[in-house]
Amino acid sequence: MRTSNREQILVDGETFITDQEKTSNSLTFKGRHRFNREVLLKVQAGWSSLDREQTRDWDDPALKYWLDDYKRDQIDLKLGLQTRPHRLVRLDRPIGIFLLMWPALWALWLAGAGQPPWPVVLVFVLGVVLMRSAGCAINDFADRNLDGYVERTKGRPLATGEVSAREAVGVFVVLSLIAFGLVLTLNWQTVALSVVAVVLTAVYPFMKRVTHVPQLVLGAAFGWAVPMAFTAITGAVPLLAWWLFGATLIWALIYDTQYAMVDRSDDMKVGIKSTAILFGRHDRLIIGVLQILMLGLLLWVGLQANRGPLFLAGLGGAAALALYQQWLIRRRERDPCFKAFLNNNYFGLSVFIGLVLDYALG
Repeated sequence: MRTSNREQILVDGETFITDQEKTSNSLTFKGRHRFNREVLLKVQAGWSSLDREQTRDWDDPALKYWLDDYKRDQIDLKLGLQTRPHRLVRLDRPIGIFLLMWPALWALWLAGAGQPPWPVVLVFVLGVVLMRSAGCAINDFADRNLDGYVERTKGRPLATGEVSAREAVGVFVVLSLIAFGLVLTLNWQTVALSVVAVVLTAVYPFMKRVTHVPQLVLGAAFGWAVPMAFTAITGAVPLLAWWLFGATLIWALIYDTQYAMVDRSDDMKVGIKSTAILFGRHDRLIIGVLQILMLGLLLWVGLQANRGPLFLAGLGGAAALALYQQWLIRRRERDPCFKAFLNNNYFGLSVFIGLVLDYALG
């Protein structure tokens, strides 16, 4: 049975409309300016006191997002009427850009023997930003009917109705085309490989409904910059590049499992599959084994590339960070698991610094 409930709510002199379609197991928000009634009423009640301290107990992430925007930008809180594209592509949360960037930079420095052509580096840096942003848009499109039931994601633009599904797909297509235009400045081998990158980016979000290891597809998408970097500089993909690709694939299994540990209970309720659910009580052990395997592969890559002590020092720093991540996830609590996920940025940075210094000073 389906019922429709429509209500007008006055907030700061402006009328907002809630339009909710309710079924037995779902709640969707129709249209760009349709909002959750509960959130609207909270804002209406607290509009005169937008002090972050006074509203810190409000448990709706979307509301906290909007309040933070008000405090930061000193503009009227419009509940999404002023659509902020950076929220859809998550430019305000660049961790995904970094996790995609580091393997690309590792590969560029190895392929270029420490001196990669700067125009190629610039293409890859811009391409990483564009494709990660495109990935966020298509991911939110795929999860638009599920994000509202997950604590961490229920404030995302599609879940709240701030952005429509058509707009999200449009953003994905436009950003992918711009990234493809950048790749056209490189050789034909890299252009051919870039098609695979787009397919992997588009497919990954839907794999969470098919397999408990969608992180393998994510790892392939994030790691595909490795063979692309080698073809861009050398015109070929040597065995060394595939070893590095394998390490990047395992790294994605590590950090995205930590990420999935944050949402495990919510994911189980709505039917989303993940390695955190698959690994169960063995999650920490399996993450530890994967960390050792990845560090071993990176060591092998460094030895094959004749890297020296400075690279090993960077790898040692990464190993220390891996131990710290194990400590963070020891109790499987949401916030520490998310901190462990974020800490992988420093892991990738440590490996890159070691690689750069080893080429420059070794």
